[in-house]
Amino acid sequence: MPRIKRGMVTHRRHKSVLREARGFVGGRHRLFRSAKETLMRAKRYAYRDRRVRKREFRRLWIARINAAVHDHGLSYSRFMNALKASGIGLDRRSLAELAVRDPAAFEAVVEAAKKAAKT
Repeated sequence: MPRIKRGMVTHRRHKSVLREARGFVGGRHRLFRSAKETLMRAKRYAYRDRRVRKREFRRLWIARINAAVHDHGLSYSRFMNALKASGIGLDRRSLAELAVRDPAAFEAVVEAAKKAAKT
C-alpha cells in the first residue's frame, strides 16, 4: 500500500494564498505563513468595513441634509418628521444628493414638507 503524499495539494494552497497576497510588502507577499496571517486579517477588515462603510455614508448624508435644512430654518429631525407627514418618500442618500447638486429642487422639497407639517 503506497503512502499518500500531499505535495501537490499543499503547493496549490500555498500558490493560491501567495497569489492573493500580491501587493503586500516585504515577506508578507513572499512567505506563506506571513502572507496567510496578513490575508486573514485583511479579509476580516474587509468584512467588517463593508458594514462600517454603510454607517459612515449614512452619517455623511445626515450631516449634509442637516446643514442644508438649517439654511431653511428647520432642524434635521423636524424636517424628517415633516417629510414623513407629507408622504414624500425620498431616502437620505437622494436628499443629500439634491442638497449638494440641486439646491433649488431641495428647497422645493423643504417647502412641500413645511406645508404638510403645518396642516
